[in-house]
Amino acid sequence: MRSPAVNTDSRLHLWRHIRAYAVPPTMITSAAARRRAGDWAGACAASRVDVDLNLRDIARAHGTALAAELRSDLRHLAPDLLRWHLPRVAPDGLLRPALTVGLARYGPALWLVARTAPAWADAGQRISLALWPGDRAGRHPHPRPDPRFRLDLHRHLWDARHAPELRERAGVPTTASDRAGVPTTAGDRAGVPTTASDRAGVPTAAGDRAGSAAGSASAVPDLLRARGCAVDLWAAEAARLLRCSGRTTGSVSLRLGTRESLVLRLAGDGPPRLDPGAGRGLPALPDAAVWEPPDLALLRAGLIAPDDLHPLVAAALVPGFSTPDPAVRSHPEEPPGVRIVRCRGADHRIATVDGVLRPLDHAPDEIRREELLAALTGTPLPCLQTIDDLHRRPADLDDVRARLDHGDIEGALHGVEAVLGAAAVLRDGPLRDELEAAAQQRVLYGMYRAGIGPMAGVSDPDRLKAPRHDPFAPGDREPWRELGRDRRWSRYRRH
Repeated sequence: MRSPAVNTDSRLHLWRHIRAYAVPPTMITSAAARRRAGDWAGACAASRVDVDLNLRDIARAHGTALAAELRSDLRHLAPDLLRWHLPRVAPDGLLRPALTVGLARYGPALWLVARTAPAWADAGQRISLALWPGDRAGRHPHPRPDPRFRLDLHRHLWDARHAPELRERAGVPTTASDRAGVPTTAGDRAGVPTTASDRAGVPTAAGDRAGSAAGSASAVPDLLRARGCAVDLWAAEAARLLRCSGRTTGSVSLRLGTRESLVLRLAGDGPPRLDPGAGRGLPALPDAAVWEPPDLALLRAGLIAPDDLHPLVAAALVPGFSTPDPAVRSHPEEPPGVRIVRCRGADHRIATVDGVLRPLDHAPDEIRREELLAALTGTPLPCLQTIDDLHRRPADLDDVRARLDHGDIEGALHGVEAVLGAAAVLRDGPLRDELEAAAQQRVLYGMYRAGIGPMAGVSDPDRLKAPRHDPFAPGDREPWRELGRDRRWSRYRRH
């Protein structure tokens, strides 16, 4: 029998994993409460966003008018929504490392930017917020805003005032099912218009010619829609991008993948035209405009419920959605209570007593004897074996590991305490190794923030030492692959 991955889109399963762990409900609730109270700095702290700007210094350097505009944007900044929409990478769905995202532009060269740490210092998945003047490099590997991931033209992805615009910018049609609060099904061709009049302005014929000229079907609009591209919105988004530079016609480049790019040409006297090519020197259409929102695809595929989305995203994509009670959205898991273990032909109970997991059907003297027997390499009671396994490798270890990878230390510890108790002492094993590795990785992020150590300013120091992978190397020099919890990608070295 084939696995579900054979007949489903693995990209959607990755995004479902991201939506489950990347932005926990406790972060959303806390950040929203502080934002509504006017505490934008507190909302950033709740969302694990480091603020690297001072409004008073900005007012002295650039004037009070610019500082007032920046303060207004910061008061409406939803840092949890920004984290929700930031670009991510496979296979764990972590934030794209060493990335600078432009959020807003003030004047010719002043940007409000959000930055992610390099891969070697990405513990905690923290984001930094700064004002980039355009003339200083700083300690970040890539301080300049990346044109491919700019969000100044997509304020609905981080500004609470513009969050309702997500529905229109995603191209979701207003149908009877949408008004009833039911998302469009996958059979509606991903929710795009299907009539010729509705698809006016879509470069269908030109895209077909481009695909035949390139010798590939990647430029055919129907195939692009199947891949998740927002083909029917490209013309409007390209026109918005050109207007930003004071033009109404021109060409923009679209990056679909590695060595796979297209050029969209807008002419005033004809329909848009889609041609193959890299489009060097042309303005790049941001990824937020090239691809449809993953939340919309998850809803249509039935892989996620509206209650599992960010409240601002769910309110925009699902009409009639009401924000759930914050108390319900906090940790829904409750302690498991009493566990039943088959021990010596009888059903015994283990449960948390005074913050520690203990067997309830064994006398204290018997427990001490069995613990001494285990210390002497003997086999203890099944009840004690179960408790030992829960301390070393609990059944939800993958859940704890995913929360630690995405920086949700509070959620990971809550899950551990729910199983083992608040006063439990961890024993040697995979669970303790994961928690210790997460704590050690936080030290590297502190070194990166302080700008100290030999790794400051380097995106990945180990990459500088590792030679390239040579698939034709002799057998005695075959490269080997090093994997580890502190390595986010594979590195090839020679024996």
